[in-house]
Amino acid sequence: MRPATLDDFLGQEHILGEGKPLREAILKGEVTSMVFWGPPGSGKTTLARIVAHYTDRHFEAFSAVTEGIPRVREIIKEAKQRLEYEGRGTILFCDEIHRFNKAQQDAFLPWVEQGIVTLIGATTENPSFELNAALLSRLQVFVLEPLAEGQIRQIVQRALSETRNVKSEMTEVQLGDEALALLVRWADGDARRALNALEAIISHVCSDISHFTFPISHDVVESVLAKRLPVYDKSGESHYNIISALHKAVRGSDVEGALYWLARMISAGEDPLFIARRVVRMASEDIGLADPRALSIALAAKDAFHFLGSPEGELAIAEAVIYLATAPKSNRVYEAWSKAMSAAEAHPNEPVPLHIRNAPTGLMKELGYGKGYRYDHAEDSGLAAGQEYLPDALRDAKWYEPTEFGFERDIAKRMEWWEELKQRAGEKGGQEGR
Repeated sequence: MRPATLDDFLGQEHILGEGKPLREAILKGEVTSMVFWGPPGSGKTTLARIVAHYTDRHFEAFSAVTEGIPRVREIIKEAKQRLEYEGRGTILFCDEIHRFNKAQQDAFLPWVEQGIVTLIGATTENPSFELNAALLSRLQVFVLEPLAEGQIRQIVQRALSETRNVKSEMTEVQLGDEALALLVRWADGDARRALNALEAIISHVCSDISHFTFPISHDVVESVLAKRLPVYDKSGESHYNIISALHKAVRGSDVEGALYWLARMISAGEDPLFIARRVVRMASEDIGLADPRALSIALAAKDAFHFLGSPEGELAIAEAVIYLATAPKSNRVYEAWSKAMSAAEAHPNEPVPLHIRNAPTGLMKELGYGKGYRYDHAEDSGLAAGQEYLPDALRDAKWYEPTEFGFERDIAKRMEWWEELKQRAGEKGGQEGR
């Protein structure tokens, strides 16, 4: 079923459509070393073989899962001889190239650099994380996408047609519309998954063809298909992409989006406490003082999961996610803290003003520690107006500016009230001084 030409290859129009650079390079036979990054069943291996077909180079397939560097050296030796005696280049296709550690990846560098082989790597993992910088700089990266449902449908129909041509007992075997739609959805953009499932369906039907009516029904296909397992790697990119999606959905006040991404992680076996920690971060980073209860609810959800465990405790996390998604949003605490940290880095050694230093000893009092400090509760207004609490270099700094959302509106009013009180107390002190 593997297509051998670009015209038969389905999907990836964004890199293989008419006039696209990769398509033109393949048709001209002028490809350079590259890596295909995409999900399983998106056509990485097939595309590598098509490249070799159009360039008339020897194709050497190699898997980083089952073979190691000694086999790479053998391939390189054969490629050098082929180039020297036949004048023919070699495409070294390394499937699952991310399985090599970064030191092992260095083994490819001199041969790619010298043009002994054209390296085509395939990976399901982000090359930015999994390939070392030296090798990555010598490769073009092409991102492959999951196949669309219409493309999976074409692949299945093409496979059924080809199978009927070689197996006489298959002349009657067809999939009903609902059965085909189920198989296409189940494949989830993965051509290999679709073909393996189709093979299992055909095998099941042909085991006793007299018991089945045609076209094959939805129920028959459903009985053959195994439950789909989510594509999720708790230490890989999907782990970070999905937690990022949850965080951004909460920030964007999208309850359904937040619940979906939460459910995706839970159903894939993610540690709920990892999620709970991120939910606590959302409460302080994206809600802040617009709703001070958000942090309490996030922490309560974490404690509830500790207390109840799974699956009951997951409901508490879902409750917190809904609360945070619907809460008023403010990142002003986050911004104020960032500004304060930047000020601390820019002014790491500013002395504490003498009047607000502690003076537990006589010597320290003699040196002026605490001199002039005014105890706010002893002031008539309850505020020591004009007393400074920042070093001179940071005088009049303003870092926290509340929004008009949620409880921050009240905080803004409180800050305005304190500022007015300071001004009134300062004016009264000035009049008494005169």
